[in-house]
Amino acid sequence: MTTHPSTAEQGVGPLLRAWREQRRVSQLELALRADSSARHISFVETGRSRPSEEMVLRLAEHLDVPVRERNALLLAAGYAPRYPETPLDDPALGALREGIERLIGGYEPYPALVVDALYNVVAANRGIMTLVDGVAGSLLEPPLNAMRLALHPQGLAPRIRNLRAWRGHLLEQMERQIALHRSEPLRALYEEVAAYPVPDADPADEPDEPVPYFALPLRIEHEGRTLSFISSISTFNTPMDVTVAELAIETLLPADPATVKYLQELMS
Repeated sequence: MTTHPSTAEQGVGPLLRAWREQRRVSQLELALRADSSARHISFVETGRSRPSEEMVLRLAEHLDVPVRERNALLLAAGYAPRYPETPLDDPALGALREGIERLIGGYEPYPALVVDALYNVVAANRGIMTLVDGVAGSLLEPPLNAMRLALHPQGLAPRIRNLRAWRGHLLEQMERQIALHRSEPLRALYEEVAAYPVPDADPADEPDEPVPYFALPLRIEHEGRTLSFISSISTFNTPMDVTVAELAIETLLPADPATVKYLQELMS
């Protein structure tokens, strides 16, 4: 896993340098992207030059710095944060909440959910609630966490027929998020779920013949049937709010006709 720059570092220069090195971009390449000079980038990183607010935001954009961390860069440079962090239940986000509910509701009978930066579930449709039937009650208490739900021995893990492959996919996904966001709570969650015991693989859980899936499927048992899904994750384009920037909508696309038929009959 990647070692991340510490927020305890003083000044915007070391923070920008850490993001640049994490993105594996040279000073010259960053300067060309940001319409600046390598000399100026060097002066900013060493503290010899104080960047303007516009320059901080421009460099952050070209380094693909998350919105939350852009605020941290602005504060380190002596400027006010640019992006608000509005609680999801705030009236100002009423249209967003209604849109999300319509979106995942319209996806039924197939499962869909919305998670925040820590994979806490902020919305879910009936398709998801069908799959989690029978999960330990403690895992369903707020805040419901999608990673704990999937990988905990009392969660969905015993019913996931390709658990080792799906677990590896989820852990890699978290590693990518940790590499993007300097989040100690996310790292703590990763260490927790990665330590959950994994049962020995059952040869019966893998199909005899290779299945031509176009992406790694989630193969999960439900009431004696094995359902197959392909996961798709969507985020909001050009978010201007930290809360919105950290939301992700995950939909589970049925990967075979049998899963389609079963869910349609189940939800009818």
